Amino acid sequence: MTASEATLATRVAAGRLPHWRHVSAGCVGNVLEWYDFAIYGYLAAAIGRQFFPATDPTASLLAAFAVFAVGFLMRPVGGVLIGHIGDRHGRRMALLVSVAGMAVPTVLIGLLPTYASIGLAAPVILIVLRMIQGIAVGGEYVGSMVFLVEAAPAGRRGLFGAFAGVGTVLGILIGSAAATLLTALADPAVVEAWAWRVPFLAGILPAFAGILLRGTVEKEPPRRADRGRLPIVEALATHPREIVVLAALNAFNAVGFYVSFVYVASWLQLADGIAPDVALGLNTTSMVILLFVVAGFGWLSDRIGRVPILVGATLGGIVFAWPLFWLMHLGGAAPAFAGQLGLVVLVGACGVLPATMVEAVGARVRVSAIAVACNVSMGIIGGLSPLVATWLIATTGDPLSPAVFVAASAALSFVATWFLVEGAGRPLRD
Repeated sequence: MTASEATLATRVAAGRLPHWRHVSAGCVGNVLEWYDFAIYGYLAAAIGRQFFPATDPTASLLAAFAVFAVGFLMRPVGGVLIGHIGDRHGRRMALLVSVAGMAVPTVLIGLLPTYASIGLAAPVILIVLRMIQGIAVGGEYVGSMVFLVEAAPAGRRGLFGAFAGVGTVLGILIGSAAATLLTALADPAVVEAWAWRVPFLAGILPAFAGILLRGTVEKEPPRRADRGRLPIVEALATHPREIVVLAALNAFNAVGFYVSFVYVASWLQLADGIAPDVALGLNTTSMVILLFVVAGFGWLSDRIGRVPILVGATLGGIVFAWPLFWLMHLGGAAPAFAGQLGLVVLVGACGVLPATMVEAVGARVRVSAIAVACNVSMGIIGGLSPLVATWLIATTGDPLSPAVFVAASAALSFVATWFLVEGAGRPLRD
């Protein structure tokens, strides 16, 4: 553990840096950024018709999810840029940059004219804004997890790190709740005409709160850095094995999360004919439960270790992906909810990943190395998941085909667990 990490962790443990403020500062950016990505995913059908008009509803949805994927494909770029800031200028500065980089595009999407108003310029501008958001997200999640785990008191890194995932889930939960309320209260024609903009414009409130909260966090002592070599270059040179293992380890989390809690809301409507407000309501309830599951597994990992939990979760993904999707496709709200609860447990176990990744990499280039691993997996594999799931159904005609994709990602992550060294109870690498 470096001097700056030891100092911060000591202040937290001694109570001089309140736990609530530390956790809130680490989580608030994730809440904002995943709120925005969530409402885009949940309202993808309406957005697709406004910016990508087509006679085939599936074509419009494919186009909308393609733009969703573009934002995620920019995550590796954001990881490099904001990872550089985090390793050179401190975790606090990186978090300030990432949360600010999300606020402006969020509001602009809410104000953006549609295809009917300005033609081709509308989808082009939408893509550019999603790219900027992708860059911000690429640094936010990694920066927050490193910030939280490095400052965690002894024996609580798993729990503190899990709050990075809690922030993500909370943001998506609020996005799901907003979309549910919107579709329940407004006529579908009104939602499609203009009301879809309201959740985007509302995102300015948590953005402002995030900037203020992170601005009050005390600056870290100066960090060591080799000014002759970029952090990303040093990370690739000194941690190639760890980067590959951690990227593979994140595959199940990436696919399982975005298919289960972003794509499924649209899948239940298209494949099962469930009403939009019912589908989003089920998703919202599952997300509430997921909050406690993520934190619970983080707490448990401080007692039994990270590796046993990850092995169980990935094996469960291989075995149960198809049965859970089959259950959701039986018809009706009850089977759909039961199937999604199974996915909640499997994906929630991935709440131990933040502590696992921070413990696997040395402090000197920790943000940059984890950013490469996490964003390649979450950005490329995870970001493409809704698009791949939609394409699989359109190509095969089988509404259960996304389960194969989920199981394959679980198999890749299961193999990666063979190469992990248990980090719980050990000092962080210097």
